[in-house]
Amino acid sequence: MNTRQLLISLWTMVVKEVRRFVRIWPQTLVPPSITMTMYFIIFGNLIGSRVGEMHGISYMSYIVPGLIMMSVITNSYSNVASSFFSNKFQRSVEEMMVSPMPNWVILAGFVIGGAARGLGVGLIVTVVSLFFTHLDLHHPFLTLMVVVMTALLFSIGGFINALLAKKFDDISIIPIFVLTPLTYLGGVFYSIDLLPEFWQKVTMVNPILYMVNAFRYGILGISDIPVSGALIAIAAFIVVFWCLALWMLNRGKGIRS
Repeated sequence: MNTRQLLISLWTMVVKEVRRFVRIWPQTLVPPSITMTMYFIIFGNLIGSRVGEMHGISYMSYIVPGLIMMSVITNSYSNVASSFFSNKFQRSVEEMMVSPMPNWVILAGFVIGGAARGLGVGLIVTVVSLFFTHLDLHHPFLTLMVVVMTALLFSIGGFINALLAKKFDDISIIPIFVLTPLTYLGGVFYSIDLLPEFWQKVTMVNPILYMVNAFRYGILGISDIPVSGALIAIAAFIVVFWCLALWMLNRGKGIRS
């Protein structure tokens, strides 16, 4: 395939994935915004008024970056996991595999589509947050870079989950038993400075901690960890996950559900 044909293939894959979640927007875009609104009301207003400030910033403003990142992570991951596994279940993946389209185009199409949903939901949650607090964007480019990298990373993770899944129940195991605990323990609602020294060290092995803090630094200008290290860690995870997903796809791992 020449460059033009590759671009047409990739564009077709991306448009298919975007149309998939836009077509059912009441199920894909609205529920996360309602859920985050509940977080803003309960944690931000009710609990936040008792907590006070965190690092000199109101508690409501402090948790906003973490909640935005939470919505990006969960939606990027779940979109690709459910979409690709549905294609496995319907046997349409096999049609893509025997087409002239390279496997990296298939992977990129699903990943970009998942990232688009994650970023779309993140944008909606950001707009909702402005009804509850005021945000000063300290580092716009860093903020955009971190959220895009995070969306891509968890989209690839969702793809790997879908490859390994044998039944529909399998695509919910990782989000429930891995992503949710790591997200809640990733500094979304608190600063790790509040933890005892031992638990601070334990928390440092949580990769979501680095994403949340890098994103929070981009918006609020504060972070519990060095931002440069967080960016390197996110980039490294993207490269490793991409290579793993492409290797599995090239070997036909998990194509048959």
